Amino acid sequence: MAAHPSPHIGIICGFFVRHAEPPSPETDGLNGMGQLAAGLLEAGIPVTVITDAPCAKAAWAVTRVLPGKVNLEIVDVDAQSVRDLRDKLEAASAPLTHLVAIERCSLGSDGRPHREHGWDIGDDTAPLDFLFQDDGWTPKWETIGIGDGGNEIGMGVLPRDIVEADIPNGALVGAQTGADHLIVAGVANWGAYALLAAVASLRPDLARQLLRHFNADNEHAMLEAAVKVGQAIDDSRVDRPGQLQMTIDRLPLEDHVQIIESIAALVPTDG
Repeated sequence: MAAHPSPHIGIICGFFVRHAEPPSPETDGLNGMGQLAAGLLEAGIPVTVITDAPCAKAAWAVTRVLPGKVNLEIVDVDAQSVRDLRDKLEAASAPLTHLVAIERCSLGSDGRPHREHGWDIGDDTAPLDFLFQDDGWTPKWETIGIGDGGNEIGMGVLPRDIVEADIPNGALVGAQTGADHLIVAGVANWGAYALLAAVASLRPDLARQLLRHFNADNEHAMLEAAVKVGQAIDDSRVDRPGQLQMTIDRLPLEDHVQIIESIAALVPTDG
């Protein structure tokens, strides 16, 4: 991403949870998309955000607080809609150069996406995996997967025995879809923050622009848009539906701000 002469970055996000009040996507992934997109846009790099219909409102809400306009692509939950979008992206006058999936559920061993406890969520989840890999098709863009649980797009590059041994229900839910590059983080958003900072480190001429919005105020604005406008939820467990709350992966906003500040402090911005 840092070395490409004319990058166009696609960002996939949205993990829909029917077992929530209301049924909504979870907050993780949305702020990662927002922070990565904000930095890229500020640096003059075009961004296309991709999600599916069940997650559209939350993704759209976050894009509304960005410093520039993204191209927002929304698909239905069936495979043909994803392949139609793929054709559109490939035929575009400015095609994608890189595609990043942040906390996006992958197809599991039975060809269906699953939550971590094994619930099949295929009726609510588009197989955006087909923008990463598909029989007889090779992507024209470089792919990056970011996740935290073993069932996200990109995790398919991990050895199966690791996933099956270390992830509950790993034999079923473990991702089948890989990526050219995998970033694993304790919270998927944090992997996106690290990616943004890595690009800034490699491009000192753009570092100030890339990290201009990488701060507490914007982290709060993005999460507030996701929750209060987009109705994103958190803390969905088997015994308790997810709720509208200003947390990400059960951690308060302050914890995520500390991560941002720690990462930002590592990157010089006076180039």
